[in-house]
Amino acid sequence: MRLTFLGHACFQVESSLGRVLFDPFLTGNPQAALSAEQVEADAILVSHGHGDHVGDAVGIAKRLNIPVVAVYELAAVLGWEGIQTEAMHIGGSRQYPFGRVKFVPALHGSAMIDQAKRSVTYCGLAAGILYEADGRRLLHLGDTGLYSDMALLRREKIDVLLTPIGDNYTMGVEDAAEAVRMIRPQTVVPCHYDTFPVIATDPRAFEREVAGFANVVVLAPGEFMTV
Repeated sequence: MRLTFLGHACFQVESSLGRVLFDPFLTGNPQAALSAEQVEADAILVSHGHGDHVGDAVGIAKRLNIPVVAVYELAAVLGWEGIQTEAMHIGGSRQYPFGRVKFVPALHGSAMIDQAKRSVTYCGLAAGILYEADGRRLLHLGDTGLYSDMALLRREKIDVLLTPIGDNYTMGVEDAAEAVRMIRPQTVVPCHYDTFPVIATDPRAFEREVAGFANVVVLAPGEFMTV
């Protein structure tokens, strides 16, 4: 399995089962390593309804004729845009041709906000996404605050954890490090930092906090690792 960081909270995972894209915020993302027109995938997994995670999901799904997998309410909203969606919800898992997907809790909001119309479209609960292919397990925490039930995720035996560390909207360095201590993945990759000034963070500080609990791999946008 090959994991490529595309910037912010967007990752591409390639396995023998296909290519999966997580939270494809590319257009308008100053970190983006690829444009929405360049990216290739067999499916898109979206953690919640905020614009910096849904991103280009609709446009990419239309261009490539691929499904978007999300919790029920978000899948319904995205489906109104004329794309194929696969609706799931927290606690549920499903085997797809491109891998196994399970949604887990995240402590965060989920809505689409139209500033011009001053409207908010509720998109269900925010979630983390557990993805499994080729015998490897990857957990994308999405956007979340720290919560004690993260300790239950240790049962999933995570190979790679993708965790936000940028603070303000999500866990900061110290809380993210505590999440790692509870989940105990083999490897952790920090994300959701430095995209905007309000979430500027030193990933090396996170690396120091996690020392002894997991291997930390800090990826710059466009860099990849083998899982």
